[in-house]
Order: sequence, then structure tokens, then C-alpha cells
Amino acid sequence: DNLPRVEALAREIGKLGLTWSCNAKANVPYQTLKVMKDNGLRLLLVGYETGNQQILYNIKKGMRVDVARRFTKDCHDLGIVIHGTFILGLPGETKETIEETIRFAKEVNPHTIQVSLAAPYPGTFLYNQARENNWLHHEDEELLTDLGTQIAPISYPHLTHTEIFESVEAFYKQFYFRAPKIASIVGEMVRSPEMMKRRLREGLEFFRFLRERHDVAV
Repeated sequence: DNLPRVEALAREIGKLGLTWSCNAKANVPYQTLKVMKDNGLRLLLVGYETGNQQILYNIKKGMRVDVARRFTKDCHDLGIVIHGTFILGLPGETKETIEETIRFAKEVNPHTIQVSLAAPYPGTFLYNQARENNWLHHEDEELLTDLGTQIAPISYPHLTHTEIFESVEAFYKQFYFRAPKIASIVGEMVRSPEMMKRRLREGLEFFRFLRERHDVAV
């Protein structure tokens, strides 16, 4: 949040001639983004979490959806690549807010995404909140399978843990299986043999991920 410090650090990295990436909130102003880009920034990992404003309030994210939209447009205009992360099943989640978040992701269109499930680790605020409200499907349930696949341990009266779990696959498919996104990925592969190898490997990993999720009993 210390923008002068961020800009000063970016300029120092720029002197080294490095290409670099970092995490960022979806509220960095254009001028700071430009300084970062001009000094070697290639990619930002951005935790959007959700496209629903009330859920952002619920988790005390300190973010606004409209600001995230503007930030993402600024990144696109500057040529900064974004890997966006989202979390499904946060307090306040409904079928409608899941669809809203998927629409938001498609609208702002980060280059790539990661979709996770809300994970109530013991000792965290979310865990205590889930216990108090009887949201935990099984209180002693593990958060990962033996293969490392996330499970959905939270259920709400209006949204089951199975519906939350299955929404992850729907999110990925709706985001990636679009003509513009497919064309963008294919274009990368055509321009760069190295990127072709990387995307093919990631594609295989993606379909393996989907197959492993189908084997999870929810």
C-alpha cells in the first residue's frame, strides 16, 4: 500500500534490467502500474476472490469491484499480464453470486486464473465463524484429498458443499472454453515454441485436475 516505496523499488529493479513478477491488490493506480511496467514488470498475481461486493465486505477484503475493473483495464492497456485468483464458498456465497463472479472473471479477463475453495483452517476467523454458524459439513474433515485435491468443507442452508465443489469446474470451463480465450492461447503457442510446450503441459495438467476432481466423493 506504500506506493512511493513500490515505485522506488521498481526503479531499482529496472536498473538491473530484470523481468519480474509480483503479487498485487486489484487497486494499484495507473501511474504506479506504469512505473512498474516501465521497469520490467511482466506479470501480476492478483487476488480478486469474488465479483460480488457484499462478499468482499463480508471477508473484510478492503476492495471494491469497480476499482478492480478499472485496475484490470489499466493493466491490459499497459500490457501487464494478470494471473487472477478466485475463491468460491466464502460467507455470503449463493448460486447467484457464483455466477456473478464467473461473469466478472470473463469480463475483466485476466490472462489465466486459479479457482480455489474457501478453506476454514482451524484457528482462523473463517473456521470459528463456520463452527459458530454450523457451516462445517464435517468438523473433523480434511481440507485436501490424498491426491491434493481441495474439498468443500463448508455448506450453507441455501448452498450445499457439493454445489460449491462442482462450481469450480464450471468456473474453469466457462472461463477457458471461450473462442477469444482459446484464440489467445493458440496465438501464444504459434508465436513461441517454448510457450507451446508450456501450454500443452498445462493443458494436460488441467484435464488431469478435472479427472481427479471427478473421483472425489462429495
